[in-house]
Amino acid sequence: MSLRRIGWFVAVGTVAAVVHLGTVVALVRWAGWSPVLANVAGWMVAFVCSFVGHHRTTFRDANAPLARSARRFLAVSALGFAANQTAYVLLLQVPGLRYDIALALVLAGVAVMTYLLGRRWAFEPARS
Repeated sequence: MSLRRIGWFVAVGTVAAVVHLGTVVALVRWAGWSPVLANVAGWMVAFVCSFVGHHRTTFRDANAPLARSARRFLAVSALGFAANQTAYVLLLQVPGLRYDIALALVLAGVAVMTYLLGRRWAFEPARS
């Protein structure tokens, strides 16, 4: 496990998480969306940031084929989002817990799964 790769993963993941959280907060505050619906939109926007960032930085040395990596990373991200949305809906039931804090907790928790599946499968090098 390379410290450089983990550093890039954290950097790209942080940007994607900020984009995700910022999209949710903006849609809830200014567009009147429910936090659960806004979370879907936030994930979609953050997915693009995350994939491009990880393909170009975190896993660039894997030389994984772009189309295959995009499909696989979408699967990884969708799995992560399913866990995210489930945990988020449950946390929103906790009295007094703000929706934005609940989402920040969920995003941090899903990051580990995303790294492991990204490293071991989504950005796996092409076989010769």
